[in-house]
Amino acid sequence: MTTSSLFRPPVARIPDPSLAHRRAEATVTLLGDDGAPLTDAEVIVRQKRHAFWFGCIGFDLIDLANGHERTGYGSDHRADSGASPDLGYDQRLAEAWLEVFNQATLPFYWGTFEPERGAPRAGQLRRAAEWFRERGVVVKGHPLMWHTVQPGWLLDVAREGGDAVTAAGLDEVERLQRERIRREAGGLAGVIDVWDAINEVVIMPVFTAEENAITPLARARGRVETIQMAFEEARAANPRATLLLNDFDMSTAYECLIEAVLEAGIEIDVLGLQSHMHQGYWGEEKTERILERFSRYGLPIHFTETTLMSGDIMPAHVVDLNDWQVEHWPSTPEGEARQADELERHLRTLLAHPSVEAFTYWGLSDRGMWLNAPGGLLRADGSPKPAYDRLRELVKGEWWLADTRLRTDAAGRVTFSGFLGDYEIEAAGSTSAVALTSPGATTAEIRV
Repeated sequence: MTTSSLFRPPVARIPDPSLAHRRAEATVTLLGDDGAPLTDAEVIVRQKRHAFWFGCIGFDLIDLANGHERTGYGSDHRADSGASPDLGYDQRLAEAWLEVFNQATLPFYWGTFEPERGAPRAGQLRRAAEWFRERGVVVKGHPLMWHTVQPGWLLDVAREGGDAVTAAGLDEVERLQRERIRREAGGLAGVIDVWDAINEVVIMPVFTAEENAITPLARARGRVETIQMAFEEARAANPRATLLLNDFDMSTAYECLIEAVLEAGIEIDVLGLQSHMHQGYWGEEKTERILERFSRYGLPIHFTETTLMSGDIMPAHVVDLNDWQVEHWPSTPEGEARQADELERHLRTLLAHPSVEAFTYWGLSDRGMWLNAPGGLLRADGSPKPAYDRLRELVKGEWWLADTRLRTDAAGRVTFSGFLGDYEIEAAGSTSAVALTSPGATTAEIRV
């Protein structure tokens, strides 16, 4: 196989700050019950949702979705305070969340999902996924396979009751990992059809920060073979699923891995790129370079994990972000103003690139943020930071078609311009749905 055959046919990937590739000029013809054009009729056009996925983790809302049951999930998947849920706070969070986001990521870390072998917490996450879907939100599960946040019992399996990992133990770990992927991807098909199939494989075989059963499995099998296992099991369990390869490593090591995976014939639906910017905003130039490098594979790109600080920036000398542990990391007025500007700049850069189809912010509120960082869009008390207001102004303002009153012409037509997404057209006492799926001029015909 030649190098060129590794990649999909080239598509236009030239950034366009005008966002013409995300807009449509729609001409809709309205017909009455008799099939005749509905002429000189008042029409209201309402945008319902974006085609682009503006996402956020939904960890904070799992308790609310479960009828305020204390589930143990929160912003930080590693810790559970055990405190009773604050129902009013959770409701305010839900209102703020649903105001701007249309895609939710839910936590399927094996260690918190199945802390006791044979007792997975599938019911709680299913209810949360259904809660989001009932509100028109796309749900992604994260992740089906990862070496971190692992159940302790799985390491016991790898060691076969002894002190060292054995080959037979790894065979059993692989069997259980395959079974776990099929169980989640298949059992939730139709409710969750988007998954991070595997997470952070570049570091997986050489990870040393904590003992786990997946790192020695990946070391023994190899990165590509481990990825193949995750994708083939998830694909078999839910053939309709959208499956991501997700990583934080933006070095050439990730590119080499992607090329090896494509060379092996493994079908990746989406490339996931993480952008936790605890050590400072990347800036347009770096982000554009990364997009240029990873868009050459012809695959859609999701920015799966984005964080921007509204307080002090983590020191540059820290290699593993998890090593920076502080008790108090406050949000500041200066930091909040900076965060708002950086979030807008980052989003404009992402939307300008045609390969980017989704963006997920990693935490709505500072309460429970990963690393205790001031990275939320809301303060710990639930009040909005300038970054939240700026995001809302973009998603529901500049990039949103406000309710628009029009009148049909002699042929029953109305024309409007809007961002790709779902719309509702009201006329003659009834409403009809119209989806704008392709940029440029588009036509549709509806009966009212």
